[in-house]
Amino acid sequence: MSGRVSKSRGATASLEAATTTLNERILKECHNLYTDTEHGLVDIASSLGLSLLPPRKKITIMLIGNHSAGKSSFINWYIEEHVQRTGVAIETQGFSFVTSGRRRESLTGNATLHLYPHFKPLQAMPGVVDYLSTEISTSKQKKFPLVTFVDSPGLVDGDMCYPFDVNESILWLAELCDMVFVFFDPIGQALCKRTLNIVESISSKHPERMRFYLSKADEAGHESDRQRVMMQIVQELCKRPGLNKTGFDMPTIYVPNPNKQVRCVNQIEEVCKDIEKTITQTIQNTLNSLEKDCDTIGVMVDQAIARDNQARADNMKAYLKGGFLYMLTLTLPLAMFLSLVLAMLQESLLVDLLGKEGMELLKFYISPVKTFWAGIPSDYQVWAGVGLVVITMGLVMLARWTSRTTTTLSRRQKRQLLDKQ
Repeated sequence: MSGRVSKSRGATASLEAATTTLNERILKECHNLYTDTEHGLVDIASSLGLSLLPPRKKITIMLIGNHSAGKSSFINWYIEEHVQRTGVAIETQGFSFVTSGRRRESLTGNATLHLYPHFKPLQAMPGVVDYLSTEISTSKQKKFPLVTFVDSPGLVDGDMCYPFDVNESILWLAELCDMVFVFFDPIGQALCKRTLNIVESISSKHPERMRFYLSKADEAGHESDRQRVMMQIVQELCKRPGLNKTGFDMPTIYVPNPNKQVRCVNQIEEVCKDIEKTITQTIQNTLNSLEKDCDTIGVMVDQAIARDNQARADNMKAYLKGGFLYMLTLTLPLAMFLSLVLAMLQESLLVDLLGKEGMELLKFYISPVKTFWAGIPSDYQVWAGVGLVVITMGLVMLARWTSRTTTTLSRRQKRQLLDKQ
């Protein structure tokens, strides 16, 4: 039976190796190293009091911009499958996650949060969950198996009423995304104040994630019109301190149409290269984090074993000190009891029981107590007895305090720690 299972696993691994890229396997393997149920780094770190988050198997890219800016069209073009509705009207009213999978599926809000548990805090935002959806595509085009797109609602000014706080939601999602694509539509809505306010807020915290694009550049008219539009957008951006920076770049992109002749330079392939670059950097960061976390766990295991060894040594010292004090505590009451017995019984009887040498040893043992007791006046012997009781109780308490021990690892726990290194 085990032979069949191993053959089945081997066949599955071979099939996976044939259908996935090297980068996919690296990220998946790193994720599995963290989440393995038996020897996962997350469980090992948890047992040592350290909290680790497993790396994600894909990068996340959020697209924001005014309505009809071409966000959904870009996603459809990238994966070469029509999964997002497009049009001049506001088609995307909520957040739509587009990711790759083994079969074509569409998920609603709660199912989306089960698929992406790190997005569960969105439940605390009123109305957001009802406007979450996920489109799972089987596409393997470009680097889509390593990318999750987040298509955000089209942003407009004026009296447009959203069913949830769209600004807060986008800003929160931007904290978890690896890249944020800002699409500026050249036909009238590029300078939407809501879009610029959100973009400025994100850029002030994570400028390295921001990418700006003049979308639908083929619809901007002649080259002079495109230059004028870009100048207007750049001027508006420069008015805002959070967006006024050196090295600003805004490539012109549009979805290629073989039936339409356009002289405008299309830099949409640069977007793909930028995504590939981010994936490569994410893989490097994941491997660096894996190495760092492994080293941290190794150091913590060594420290835990060293602390356990020190605790065992301290416990042994505590046992010895406590034992000595307990013996000292019992010496005084035992001497008093034996002196009382010696006074009650005949000496000849004790000699017969203990022998002459034993009798001499007993007298030597109780002689300090007899001398001490004989030197106390009869009026103060009661107080002396109370004092001896107090001294005895004090010695007992001191012995208990001195013999305190620290909890140590069992042999099984120690062996498990050594196996985790």
